[in-house]
Amino acid sequence: MDYSLITDNFLSPPILFFFLGVLAVMVKSDLEVPQPIPKMLSLYLLFAIGFKGGVELTHSGFNTQILITLAAAILMASIVPVYAFYILRIKLNLHDSSAIAATYGSISAVTFITAVAYLESINVSFGGHLVAAMALMESPAIVVGVMLHRMYSLKDENNKIDWKELSRDAFLNGSVFLIVGSLVIGLLTGEKGNESLKPFTDDIFKGVLALFLLDMGLLAAKRLSSIKKAGGFIFIFSLLFPLLNALLGIVISYYIGLDTGDALLFTVLCASASYIAVPAAVRLTIPEANPSYYIAMSLGLTFPLNIILGIPLYMYAINLFWS
Repeated sequence: MDYSLITDNFLSPPILFFFLGVLAVMVKSDLEVPQPIPKMLSLYLLFAIGFKGGVELTHSGFNTQILITLAAAILMASIVPVYAFYILRIKLNLHDSSAIAATYGSISAVTFITAVAYLESINVSFGGHLVAAMALMESPAIVVGVMLHRMYSLKDENNKIDWKELSRDAFLNGSVFLIVGSLVIGLLTGEKGNESLKPFTDDIFKGVLALFLLDMGLLAAKRLSSIKKAGGFIFIFSLLFPLLNALLGIVISYYIGLDTGDALLFTVLCASASYIAVPAAVRLTIPEANPSYYIAMSLGLTFPLNIILGIPLYMYAINLFWS
């Protein structure tokens, strides 16, 4: 195992800025990101991630295997938040359960990039369409999370559920509409559109991400004390739930006939949790949810688990299955 992959990711500026935000609160600094800048950062990240995902779809092309893989990715992104939600409802309230379910139904691009680097280091090939799968797995989880939240909010208020209105609210919610719309625009404009927007969508992306995670670090640390109310449940969920999803990812990869490299990337997508796109969306759509839950769980526990132990463990299991 190449430990430099782990070190390089932990020492990346955006992640260090998250911990800087946490440290600022711990030492009682008056550092803050003034409103409405955090909302603007959220909108930018949703736009850039969606647009670049659409461009990647134009690169990948389409055949039966690719379509099956993309369908499996969308399926996992849609069903994971559903069973995650019902597990989380055992201990947590509606707002936090919806937000965390969306977080674990979506994916971590940094974990995916780490897996790509791992495959390159061991000379295992993989397909570019898995990048498109990564893009497609961002928004379904957000939609499902918002729908679950809206549906049970209406139930709690003893109101009749208007499924037409509920679907409209979920799919046309501003953050969901932006990321899906950006993906479609990226798909329609392709590389030409990418070149025209590259200074905006690529060159400043990491800088904006660093500021966003700084603000998330400040928010998470300010509410960190409330995580104790959930006890060990959150800790156990953050470590065991990704392993369950990884197992499902390996089984699905085997039955749809993916090569070992593609299987690892698909498994990593299933096992990871978002700390960029979903927090950006959740902050706008479910503001009642506690960031110290969904940020601390995905970034503080699940992310290190995947890059330290998960990736080589998943590769070992895949090789065992495929042999």
